Amino acid sequence: MGPVSESSRNPRTARTGRRSRLARYTAAFAVLCGLAGYVAVHHVTGSKGAPVCRVGSGQNTYEFTPEQASNAATISAVGTTRRMPERAVTIALATALQESALRNIRHGDRDSLGLFQQRPSMGWGTPEQIMDPVYSSRKFYDGLAKVPGYSRLPLTVAAQKVQRSGFPQAYAKHEPDATVLAAALTGRSAAALSCTTSAVGTGEPGDPAKVRAELVRAFGEKAAPKAPAGGSAGTGAGTGAGAGRNVGGGAGAQAGAAPAVLSVPVLATSGTDDQRGWELAHWAVARAEGLRIAEVAYAGKVWRASDTSGAWTRSRTTDAASEGTVRIRLEQ
Repeated sequence: MGPVSESSRNPRTARTGRRSRLARYTAAFAVLCGLAGYVAVHHVTGSKGAPVCRVGSGQNTYEFTPEQASNAATISAVGTTRRMPERAVTIALATALQESALRNIRHGDRDSLGLFQQRPSMGWGTPEQIMDPVYSSRKFYDGLAKVPGYSRLPLTVAAQKVQRSGFPQAYAKHEPDATVLAAALTGRSAAALSCTTSAVGTGEPGDPAKVRAELVRAFGEKAAPKAPAGGSAGTGAGTGAGAGRNVGGGAGAQAGAAPAVLSVPVLATSGTDDQRGWELAHWAVARAEGLRIAEVAYAGKVWRASDTSGAWTRSRTTDAASEGTVRIRLEQ
């Protein structure tokens, strides 16, 4: 017979040891869960110092990544271009916040894809179509427009009639953020969207043709930009015969040329011209990271990618040509 251990002679000591090991395992598991949560949060919102966008003010502030801002701006633009009311945009944004956190993801429940987690097998379109934010937004609004009195329904009810989700009440928690987002992205709240970017000083120029194509896809031909009259940026961004020379084509300004400048006409499809102007201006800021936009100016205010605050400031220069337009200057 071998030696008898202390724990065998004292059952209380054995139980204490087991409890101690259990406590250590529990603590380790909690640390792992905390780490996983930290990674997940920073994957969605970005780490400290990363580019970030904000809407609202004070306690009614929503903070999100440039990717999320770009997708949100597309959802809003598609809705207003269809002359859908702001309530429709709020419903669409709350739905996308719940379904994908405003990220255009290639995975989900079963064959669900994209911003709204639409399923090819359920007739929403091909995987390639659903992964196009403009297409998927149009399909969502197609479904919403068929819901009688959707603007008067609770948001959860309206969204559920389109989505047919297994968790319909989940949409409700996103309504406050979606409301703040919709107010900014539809232009009802002026100078309400601010963003910081990582696009400054990278050496990669913006492509005027790409910006034009994205504007037209989201807002229609009425938003097709023109070269500024007189070739001036109108925001202190560059003047002379070279300004705006690449508008409509090319891969950005050539070496030594003035920055490419787009002048987007403000023609209201619904609401006021001023609201339409801020809608276009906010769209440009939300898309700045991906489209290499350096500066956006409207209504005497200017946003610059080089400003680390990401905020709108009063423009130092104005001219008659800038009235009724949103000016977009690209990285050169």
